[in-house]
Amino acid sequence: MSEHTSDDPSKDEHPSVDTPSGSAPTGDTPTATPAPGGAPDRTPDETPDDHAWIAPVVSSVVTVPLGLLALVYGALSPMECDSCNGAVAERFHDSWTVGWTVLWIGLLIALAVLIATWAVPHRLRYAPRRFVLALAAPATVVVTFVAFMALVDWP
Repeated sequence: MSEHTSDDPSKDEHPSVDTPSGSAPTGDTPTATPAPGGAPDRTPDETPDDHAWIAPVVSSVVTVPLGLLALVYGALSPMECDSCNGAVAERFHDSWTVGWTVLWIGLLIALAVLIATWAVPHRLRYAPRRFVLALAAPATVVVTFVAFMALVDWP
């Protein structure tokens, strides 16, 4: 008598492998091994990043307050020239208008970079891109504020 008493092929110790040519697969043939749940294994490019939220959160915590401080300082800076009159006041006002426009545009760019940081897919292959964008958002605020300060002709 045979050791094998079941007629169910799924319980065979050595199930046969169906290949298109009818021969057994060789070591060079790539095969997708299904995971226990039935889905194929994920490639490294598709692996979810469990820590993908850290860089955007840190960037948000730094960028938003910096941007608000820069905006408040820029908005309150015309009071520095309240006692100015004549040519000095005109020069300050003209330069402040240009600097204020640059400040707003730069802060909007920083906001767009911050949103892009959150929009990057949460996959491991996008981690460097997410990290660079997370660093670029507060750096954009700093560069914009320095540009504002340099453009304004302070009295």
